[in-house]
Amino acid sequence: MDAFQDDSDRKVEETDSSITSLAVIHHGKQHNFSLLSESTIADLSNVIQESLSIPSSNQKFMISKLGLLRPPFSNPLPVSSLAGRRITLMGATAAEASAVSTAGREVDAAAVKRREAHAKYAAKPSQRVDSKKLQEESTYTFHTLRPLAYLPHPERSLRFLERLRDDAGIKASMRKHKFSVGLLTEMDPAVHTTHESRTLGLNRNRGEVIELRLRTDAYDGYRDYGTIRRTLCHELTHNVWGDHDRNFWDLCKVIENEVGVGDWRRGGQSLGREQYADGEDVADHGGWEGGEYVLGRDERGGRQGTAAVSSVSGGDVSAVGLSRREIMARAAEERMRRQKDVERTAEDSS
Repeated sequence: MDAFQDDSDRKVEETDSSITSLAVIHHGKQHNFSLLSESTIADLSNVIQESLSIPSSNQKFMISKLGLLRPPFSNPLPVSSLAGRRITLMGATAAEASAVSTAGREVDAAAVKRREAHAKYAAKPSQRVDSKKLQEESTYTFHTLRPLAYLPHPERSLRFLERLRDDAGIKASMRKHKFSVGLLTEMDPAVHTTHESRTLGLNRNRGEVIELRLRTDAYDGYRDYGTIRRTLCHELTHNVWGDHDRNFWDLCKVIENEVGVGDWRRGGQSLGREQYADGEDVADHGGWEGGEYVLGRDERGGRQGTAAVSSVSGGDVSAVGLSRREIMARAAEERMRRQKDVERTAEDSS
């Protein structure tokens, strides 16, 4: 009887040692599997595929102290080596994978429909090319731009001239009045500066050449763009009228307003508002030469440190003890007075 009991105990022990039990956690739920001890992790993968419907291609095993393992296994570990280790299974079932794939296809199909609807109903930019406008812009323009190569940084002056040429307001006014200028160039401040005045712009032979004073007197920078553009409007008026009479000023005002309205990128502001940047010399609004205050001994033999403002029409405006801004204001008032005198004389003669 004792011998029979010993044989039965040995058979139970042999049976227990030939089976390995593993606990696998998937989506937070524990699943228990029992495999023959000689089985490998590849066999565990197959069992999981059959019991949990998770394809081997979707399986990933995170095993404590071993890391991440996934089929196909190049060197399958025996399941006996996994006993007692925490095993976490990552992977979607076939149904879950199918649902995700279906949802993805539905999302893609909806995106395609949206793109098609957008392409069908979205506003399309006009494909019409205004060939007449293009032809006029190529005809009524500044045909050559030329900076002074012997002055510092001529490439900057060229960009400044290009900005004037491509200015929307300037282009619109030149098309309207059919202005065609052979050469737009910069002038050398030193050549066109005297003790009494400074030339801001020149128009030679009614549009054959227009010169503009782009640079500061010290050659250390460039003057305000708005002031130079006003000077250009003045010089373009000389394409039609030579003398500064009533006809000249009427057309000059028209061109300035056209340039301001045509410059849609700046909101169509009129140039006639007489706004100047701080430190910018006031452009001569009544001739080719702008007024300038001169520090030093004046022409009447005044003391050093007094100032006088010379005007285009001749004569000086007293500026003793005035600031720079006050001197420019006096000069502007003098120009306005002389302009009114010219207009009054023109009306009397008519």
